[in-house]
Amino acid sequence: MPMSSALVGRSSKRFRAVAEPRWLMSYAAGLGDTSPAYFDTTGDIQAHPVFPVCPEWPVILDARNMEGAASLTREEGSRGVHATHDVVLHRPVRAGEALYTTATVVAVQARKPGAYQVTRLETKAEDGAPIVTTWNGGIFRAVAVTGEDRVEDLAPPAPRPTAADVRDEDVEIPVGAGLAHVYTECARIWNPIHTDRAVALAAGLPDIILHGTATLALAVSALVERELDGDPTRVHRYGCRFAAMVRMPGSIALRIHAAADGAVWFSVLNAEGEPAIDQGYLIARDP
Repeated sequence: MPMSSALVGRSSKRFRAVAEPRWLMSYAAGLGDTSPAYFDTTGDIQAHPVFPVCPEWPVILDARNMEGAASLTREEGSRGVHATHDVVLHRPVRAGEALYTTATVVAVQARKPGAYQVTRLETKAEDGAPIVTTWNGGIFRAVAVTGEDRVEDLAPPAPRPTAADVRDEDVEIPVGAGLAHVYTECARIWNPIHTDRAVALAAGLPDIILHGTATLALAVSALVERELDGDPTRVHRYGCRFAAMVRMPGSIALRIHAAADGAVWFSVLNAEGEPAIDQGYLIARDP
């Protein structure tokens, strides 16, 4: 059945999670990121910039139950793939604080591969102050859209580099055989295509594959270390488009295309040289 563009404007219930220090440390450890910023409990440990995907995950799952979403069959719903990701960190997540997250469908469009849906996830503090806003885009392959395309809100336009900013540089990052399983448990993001080979094969994949957000987090870890003096609190915004799969074991290559004035533009290539992530960028706060 088609996806209805009438979904636009509908919201999930509000979810509460706590940024427990153990969860923050586990997330960084699952990536193999050993920066003291994530582990030194003698001070204020920091959240990895991609950690917000963790409290967002149950909200994304629940959003599939909102009114109108049931128009898709279970099989059609399983064709959804994470396609785009754009995040604004209004401020860093603080260890021990409560996080309140809701999801709102802000766009449904018919595209050549299928139905494209954008969900805006808003995570706030207990007093209602914004912490994180994420625009999560998914493609439901070979699913049609009923009704006219509707776009209520999209992420602000991403910055673009100039010719003067170009800086081609590759950084190799190893991907261990068990990384998808470790990331699943440390992030508390359970999706069987990343850990269950039978499920992955049934979904038409060649094997289990690494989470797109894990690939993104590995790249962000390297960028924080190389470009931001190891300070994750400086990350203000980042975004990308997910493309090719990352299989394990192997390696990925972070390709830094350009950098200027606290902004970095990058892609990530899988072991076959295909872009697992393209149109990537990261914007930093001033130190």
